[in-house]
Amino acid sequence: MASSDHDADAYRDYQAADDHVREFYRANHAQQTYDFASGKRDDFARLDHARMGIWEACEKLDSLVDDSDPDTSLTQIEHCLQTAEGIRRDGHPDWFILAGLVHDLGKVLVAFDEPQWAVTGDTFVVGCAFNEAIVYPEYFSANPDARDSRFNTPNGVYEAECGLDALTLSWGHDEYMYLVARDYLPKAALDMIRYHSFYPGHSTHAYDYLMNAKDTETLDWVRRFNAYDLYTKHDDPPDVAALKPYYEDLVGRYFPAEVAW
Repeated sequence: MASSDHDADAYRDYQAADDHVREFYRANHAQQTYDFASGKRDDFARLDHARMGIWEACEKLDSLVDDSDPDTSLTQIEHCLQTAEGIRRDGHPDWFILAGLVHDLGKVLVAFDEPQWAVTGDTFVVGCAFNEAIVYPEYFSANPDARDSRFNTPNGVYEAECGLDALTLSWGHDEYMYLVARDYLPKAALDMIRYHSFYPGHSTHAYDYLMNAKDTETLDWVRRFNAYDLYTKHDDPPDVAALKPYYEDLVGRYFPAEVAW
């Protein structure tokens, strides 16, 4: 079924989510502050935590199930392959397919003992007032930034129309994988990776007042990608072993054998 044929209401149903999803967001929203996100980015931007190949990173996710995702119980390597295979079936360029494969590999952060609330889940702007469009906004009452005059106004530390590049988002796997891949993939692929979890920005108008003209193209690519990220999810796992040779070859066209993480 083509991605456009799916009912968006059938996905990301947080009202029907299990308690563990709610508890994930309770912890995430209480602790994702501007200082926390900035500090984590500075730490992991050094890319000095590991050296490994892309497929090795895929295999590290073989047992990881995303605690924040109400839509699937598949492991992350299975979800990444489902996404990439959906893109491949529709005849998109190889770099687009590769973005599907690697988009969630930043979740390897859990292998570095990072808690899931600092790895997975929807991302949102920190450094300004928490927007009601963010899932479970009531949980931000426990976040100290909500009571800090520097951060609790609509603009916070930002200028109006400053653009995505000037914003700090809550820390997680999107920004981390962007940092890992930024020297290897085209800009459109990097945009897909960096902002695919930024649902309040690309699926609502919550942050339009902070966007600028060039963000229109950025978010258009993200929306194209997210059709596959969301609507290829099903609980019939792909044959990882059968697909591995194709994707190892694809990875080798863009990434070196060993990548800094």
